[in-house]
Amino acid sequence: MMTACGGLRYIGNANLKSDVDSAFYAIGVLQGTGYRDGLKTLPGADSIIHNEALFAGLFAAYDNKASQLKMTPDEAQAYIQTYVTMAQTKEADKAKAKEDAFLASNKTKPGVITTESGLQYRVITEGTGENPKAESTVIVHYTGKLLDGTVFDSSVERGEPVTFPVNRAIRGYSEVLQLMPVGSKYQVWIPFNLAYGPQPPQGSTIKPYSTLEFEIELLGIEVVKPESEETDSM
Repeated sequence: MMTACGGLRYIGNANLKSDVDSAFYAIGVLQGTGYRDGLKTLPGADSIIHNEALFAGLFAAYDNKASQLKMTPDEAQAYIQTYVTMAQTKEADKAKAKEDAFLASNKTKPGVITTESGLQYRVITEGTGENPKAESTVIVHYTGKLLDGTVFDSSVERGEPVTFPVNRAIRGYSEVLQLMPVGSKYQVWIPFNLAYGPQPPQGSTIKPYSTLEFEIELLGIEVVKPESEETDSM
């Protein structure tokens, strides 16, 4: 049992004596689940939820005891906004430094080529076909990883290559495809500024400011029939 100076109490085994008790308990379950999941994403915090501080603020506000509140709701809102901005900046600086250190080391390794944009790649197999252009539609197999080895996407694992326009890919991916003759397989490192930067795809395991590693195999360039040929075939 936890109490807040005789106010709101938390009891582990609630006795649901009525429909209203059950409704309040259901609200508590939903709110608690939301708090738990939301607090895990708080920038700058570790994986441990600081229950003592959380419940102290929650109980004092719920009991409407201004004398126990260490900040007003308006001050709390302003603090959260400031805190999140500062924590995100610190995390971003740390991530950038880590990625920059990796790229600086990686560029010195045998076979690694660094382009003017900062893209890095290593030729595994050099093809003999034509190079795609920005407006080309290509057929590729690929595996995308984070620097810790986490696979975030892979057409190879799905067992089916993908087809897409070169100019619809992220900048680094689009750049390297235009360097690859058909039949090539490259290992590629795309710096965050040529990838997703501070805003990775929602729901992805990619974190802000991540350098991405790909193994890309260019299988072919989709041939677009002239409009006259398409009309004749109909």
